[in-house]
Amino acid sequence: MKHYKLVAWPDLPAPFHRTAYRRMLHQMSQRHVSVQQLMHESGLARAAVTQFLDTLIARHLLTEREQAAPASLFASLSPVEWFRRTFSGVEERA
Repeated sequence: MKHYKLVAWPDLPAPFHRTAYRRMLHQMSQRHVSVQQLMHESGLARAAVTQFLDTLIARHLLTEREQAAPASLFASLSPVEWFRRTFSGVEERA
């Protein structure tokens, strides 16, 4: 799933002068967000969101990445790494 982040604040054409589009821009200016998150935040349909993203992509105002960063440290560690970090030094404490 692609996630999008705003590179620079655009000068929007008239059809995009609505609060919903400004909300999406605000979200994308803060972090990488998915189409689903933009739909939820703006209240717009998928078609409207993707059309807006296509407009921004055409103007080279977005960066894209395939997957979001892990939500937590635990999610970023493999089970073996987590086990090592959790139980390293247990012998020293006992």
